Amino acid sequence: MQAFSDNADVGHFIHGQRVDGTGTRSQAIFNPATGARARKLLLGETADVEAAVASAKAAFPKWADTPPIRRARVMLRFLELMNRHRDELAAIITAEHGKVFSDAQGEVSRGIDVIEFACGIPQLLKGDYTEQVSTGIDNWTMRQPLGVVAGITPFNFPCMVPCWMFPVAIAAGNTFILKPSERDPSASLFMADLLKQAGLPDGVFNVVQGDKVVVDALLTHPDVRAISFVGSTPIANYIYETGAKHGKRVQALGGAKNHMVVMPDADLDKAVDALIGAAYGSAGERCMAISVALLVGDVADKIVPRLAERARNLIVKNGMEADAEMGPIVTRQALERIEGYIAEGAKEGATLVVDGRGLRVPGHEDGFFTGGTLFDHVTPEMRIYKEEIFGPVLACVRVKDFSEAVELINAHEFGNGVACFTSDGHVAREFGRRIEVGMVGINVPIPVPMAWHGFGGWKRSLFGDTHAYGEEGVRFYTKQKSIMQRWSESIEKGAEFAMPTAK
Repeated sequence: MQAFSDNADVGHFIHGQRVDGTGTRSQAIFNPATGARARKLLLGETADVEAAVASAKAAFPKWADTPPIRRARVMLRFLELMNRHRDELAAIITAEHGKVFSDAQGEVSRGIDVIEFACGIPQLLKGDYTEQVSTGIDNWTMRQPLGVVAGITPFNFPCMVPCWMFPVAIAAGNTFILKPSERDPSASLFMADLLKQAGLPDGVFNVVQGDKVVVDALLTHPDVRAISFVGSTPIANYIYETGAKHGKRVQALGGAKNHMVVMPDADLDKAVDALIGAAYGSAGERCMAISVALLVGDVADKIVPRLAERARNLIVKNGMEADAEMGPIVTRQALERIEGYIAEGAKEGATLVVDGRGLRVPGHEDGFFTGGTLFDHVTPEMRIYKEEIFGPVLACVRVKDFSEAVELINAHEFGNGVACFTSDGHVAREFGRRIEVGMVGINVPIPVPMAWHGFGGWKRSLFGDTHAYGEEGVRFYTKQKSIMQRWSESIEKGAEFAMPTAK
């Protein structure tokens, strides 16, 4: 396995080996904690996509014909390797993304959960069978792989989100092309090396690094049957429309503006802990981060001072330091965008209780750091309420009652995740039933489903018909076939001109 080191070029993985590709374009990969250039990413071109698709297409027939139990055994060996190299992979993530090491370890663990789920593919591919649906006729269904499929994944989870896709797709018999984020691409190559060690045939898993050139080549290539995507809503919409236009099955997960309702009867100590971790963990660069606190009744006066104290005292430093609670922002451009939103919120009239801008970490003065920011008296008309900031910014909105909280959430264009903290079972039940959001937590701030349940939002947080991983993922990466069978001994002589019926 090729070592991970600074100043190394990061290229592609095509037909079982690392290659530089055909392009001449490149861009820098930075260490967010230091602000220094760490590696060079070799950007792919259309020719590199064509090479990866050709490899995947050639590998597909034999891999699809491989018995599911043997495909599962490859996944089982990959699972063992991922567990063995968990910390090494987490360190790669922290070096390029910036999240604290313990958070990176958690990301890898959640990816491993999906790999473990995919090891059960023989059970998951079972069809249905009905004997004697009509006289002398039996009927059954089966699920078969699509062919060459692709995943386009974001910077914030360079291990976990690809693992939502390729283990299930590959175990189901497809071949896969991954286009990871340009900001932290090395985790994808690390996993590609482990897959090869696990015995995955060449061509079944490929990685093409790149930008919009690679994305568009995948979206328009006639041999790519399906596209999975996670990212912002505008790009998800583009992926969905372009992929569908070219006849592909598309699953495109978009943006979020996740709310957490705090009821007057909630355990406020637990609510404060939940808001601090969910808003500022991973520097808010999570699609499931809580970015809006809906504080019901008199809760705001009790909870905002406590949130302010905790936000001011967050331990922000290099994510590899053991006591770090929050690391840097992934890029300088992202940092500037986040701090631009903070300025806009203050301009719009929100109360800036804690201003995280201008933070300098000793020894890392050039790193992409900002502190936790807290706003109070935010209103639904403000940009910091309506738009996804994707940074460590928590907006507190004061509402008079439970019904107003539900109405605000349901009126928002995003419907990814939501939480409600309460001690009232009736409130909890009504919240779960009435809320128009894909993933709901009751006293759980970040309700990311486990591997066998599936992940996905509603409204403009998801474009497509199926959620990611779980049985939904198996359905996305397979197509159903129905077979009806009758043998000559049971066929009555003569042509049948009427619609066949059960008789």
